[in-house]
Amino acid sequence: MLNISNLYVSYGGIQALQGISLDVEEGKIIALLGANGAGKSTTLRTIMGIVKPDQGSIEFEGENLLGLKSFQVVMKGIALVPEGRRVFSNLTVKENLSLGAYTRKDKEKIKADIEEIYELFPRLEERHTQSAGTLSGGEQQMLALGRALMSKPRLLMIDEPSLGLAPVLSQDVLSKLVELNQKRNQTVLLIEQNARAALSIADYAYILETGQIKLEGPASELATNDDVRKTYLGIH
Repeated sequence: MLNISNLYVSYGGIQALQGISLDVEEGKIIALLGANGAGKSTTLRTIMGIVKPDQGSIEFEGENLLGLKSFQVVMKGIALVPEGRRVFSNLTVKENLSLGAYTRKDKEKIKADIEEIYELFPRLEERHTQSAGTLSGGEQQMLALGRALMSKPRLLMIDEPSLGLAPVLSQDVLSKLVELNQKRNQTVLLIEQNARAALSIADYAYILETGQIKLEGPASELATNDDVRKTYLGIH
């Protein structure tokens, strides 16, 4: 579905990505793991057209994404839930969800899809007239996820969904990703600080170190890899 080949990205002379290649298979949850500054968020931002690469290729369902603006990438079928959620705090929950469908014209279907988001996240329906800024961190993460789903993405990319959340809320958000994957065949590319949790739900994982992919493989295998266990899972 998504194919990245030999991707290089630099910021002001500093090489953020150094020739990474990765694939995202349709219907799978793919985890992208690594320490802060490894290049994980840069990868997602480059896919979305926010960052321009120095060289390499990004193809989605056989089409070249390089040179497209972010809204055009969304129209191709990719959505990003950014780190830090970034909901529109002065708008209501429902208005935030409606903005997620800004590239769509099918108004009746948009209404139905908002109801579907409320079924997925009942708390959002309870809060639908509240300003997003008054929501808890966990509720804002649900809203950010719901807003991204309103564009009907074939590929959902989510950056650090559990950041700043209590463990029980973090688990709830990750379980929703599994539910989406299993019930809707939603393809997911996930960046997650909790490597143990990410590997427990992912099908396949890549581990980035200073802009390079150091390890990749089925998530279940990486979870038992000694180097991964020591470096990322804290198991010695």
